[in-house]
Amino acid sequence: MFKIKDTLIPGCFEIVPRLMEDKRGRFVKVFHQREYEKLGLQTSFLEEYYSFSEKSVVRGLHFQAPPSDHVKLVYCVHGEVKDVVVDIRKGSPTFGKTVSIILSAKNANLLYIPSGLAHGFCVTSKNAIMVYKVSTIYDPTRDNGIHWNSININWPTKNPIISTRDSEFPTLDKFQTPFKYDF
Repeated sequence: MFKIKDTLIPGCFEIVPRLMEDKRGRFVKVFHQREYEKLGLQTSFLEEYYSFSEKSVVRGLHFQAPPSDHVKLVYCVHGEVKDVVVDIRKGSPTFGKTVSIILSAKNANLLYIPSGLAHGFCVTSKNAIMVYKVSTIYDPTRDNGIHWNSININWPTKNPIISTRDSEFPTLDKFQTPFKYDF
């Protein structure tokens, strides 16, 4: 039902669902509790959001700090984005490393992001709609991030559109991580 692809970062996976297509269009199953459980993945998601963004918008790099940290499952239902995660878990063999994956409605792929990774994306199509499933309730006192341009990420735009909030996050080298690696 799902093909799971490992990434460089432990616990972070690209999920490729089976596509069912015919002359009417496409049907995609993005979540199946028992199948996710068999794969050892989170199956309890307490909130779901979506964002609509124009080309060259960069959102991120976001996370929620403990004890409100969460697992995210993200996917693009319209357009295309370059999706990026950064490992910010103290003691991780991949601390400070990034993984980037093109998520698109065409490919119907998903990214499974464990707690302790900062997440962001850049819209590469005219616009894009991203869906986020998260395992904890939003906690504004724990909502945080690191500066979008403080890591060697090859963003696919020379003129990113960024929120003031995202521009004011600390750089990775000045960031004190609350996450510990425990794989």
